[in-house]
Amino acid sequence: MANLSSSTVMITGAGGSLANAVAQELEDAGAQMVLVGRGEDLAWAADRYPAKEVLDLDLTDPASVEALRKVKVDTLVHTVGAYTVQDAQKATGEQYAELFDTNMLTLFHAVQGVLPSMLKQKDGQILAVSAGQAARLSGPKAALYTASKAAVAAYVLSLHDELKGKGVRGCVLYPMGAIDTPRNREDGMKWDTMLDPRGLAKSVAHILTRPDRAHITELKVYPDEEE
Repeated sequence: MANLSSSTVMITGAGGSLANAVAQELEDAGAQMVLVGRGEDLAWAADRYPAKEVLDLDLTDPASVEALRKVKVDTLVHTVGAYTVQDAQKATGEQYAELFDTNMLTLFHAVQGVLPSMLKQKDGQILAVSAGQAARLSGPKAALYTASKAAVAAYVLSLHDELKGKGVRGCVLYPMGAIDTPRNREDGMKWDTMLDPRGLAKSVAHILTRPDRAHITELKVYPDEEE
């Protein structure tokens, strides 16, 4: 089992299916956690998982940056995200704003919040969740989602190349299929075609425990069956 007893990890999107699985895995590995989320989902996660700090923040709001800078963490695991589908000709400016704000702007603000302390201590990891469509650079019926998640990947990999000499590394996790969530089950997706969030969480813990000379910058995780 991974040992993260000396690490403080910030998990964004606390209360979501993937964030919950990551929190459980990190609790088992001994990490201290900072949970960042909103409303009832955050409150549920805070009751379930022991946390050093619990922050109710809208990460699309620039004011969230200053709140995050008050907390020192070693690692950021960014799970915030949104998914929508639309025909290309019917896509709207509102959908564009929603997807890029939720998928990319939240990451930008989270990074701006945690980066100063990471650079000061010359040590840190930034892990963000992208998507299979972004890895393939193709998402029919989901062009805006694909573009926003590709931006996530490009941003984190650029940060990695810029900051690795200063002790801060980045990694992109690509779930190469839908994640097994209550919503996806309600939408009729079969469990055996989806990714187990617990398996993804184990992948996160694996990434976070790699030594500098064997670090991971990109990891694709596949379901048992691909649709």
